[in-house]
Amino acid sequence: MSSLHGKLEGYLAVRRAMGFKMERHEKLLAQYADFLDANGETAVTTGNAVAWATLPAAGRTSRWHAQRLSMLRGFASWLNAADPAHQVPPGRLIPNGGRSIVPYLYTGEEIAALAREAGRLSGRLRAATFQTLVRLLAVTGAFSRGHRLWRKPGLRVCAAQRLME
Repeated sequence: MSSLHGKLEGYLAVRRAMGFKMERHEKLLAQYADFLDANGETAVTTGNAVAWATLPAAGRTSRWHAQRLSMLRGFASWLNAADPAHQVPPGRLIPNGGRSIVPYLYTGEEIAALAREAGRLSGRLRAATFQTLVRLLAVTGAFSRGHRLWRKPGLRVCAAQRLME
């Protein structure tokens, strides 16, 4: 057993003591330790981390490669705390394909149309409740998916946001 395998056992023991299962981590990080042994290397470097994380190149997605590198980053950070010879690969070195959703900003006309349609619901109380909800969401900026765009000077999603200034 190499010294890296021994350090891996220590890392897994600490993480498990904190309540993490580490089942997949154990398997993949053991493969990484074997990879380093096979290549005659003793320290984690960004180069060998990326080389291992992108194996096998065929049939796998960049998301899988990014997950492997992410698991390795935790172990590398733990090693680096005790020995600076171990490098911690930077985050997002391998793009994982995840894209954040661009929020849709409703125009004043669209908000007015939503409120108008809410007013057509059956029952006066129900209609008034949903009209109020639509207008409150517009005023607070909630239609911008929580980005609070109305707090930026001079930027308004709708005219009703003047009330918030």
